[in-house]
Amino acid sequence: MEFAVSREGTTLVTLHGGSDTTAREDAVAEIEETFESLAAEGPLVDWAIGDATVREHPTAPFDPYTIDVEFDVVVAVEAEDAVAAGERGAEAIDAALAEAGLDSVTYRSSPTASA
Repeated sequence: MEFAVSREGTTLVTLHGGSDTTAREDAVAEIEETFESLAAEGPLVDWAIGDATVREHPTAPFDPYTIDVEFDVVVAVEAEDAVAAGERGAEAIDAALAEAGLDSVTYRSSPTASA
């Protein structure tokens, strides 16, 4: 049986930006590009970007911003039941995000499977 497994998370993006607003917009654009690529290649079947907040402001003129970007992702997996689907989906999400090079991913929710 096919299940859609979703998970909410947050990742850190470190980059140089001219202002808080520019840094947040650039961080969101970077994550959107990553998720579009993952969706085109197949692991993700749906995704959404939530809030982007500045975690650390630059302490010197050429230091980068660190931005927290919230996201929701969905993968499709085959499994016998929702519990097995949640486990397989969580593994698939972890693997896709790691392969895409997203660092410091933390999850705000457990995986949720729906048939």
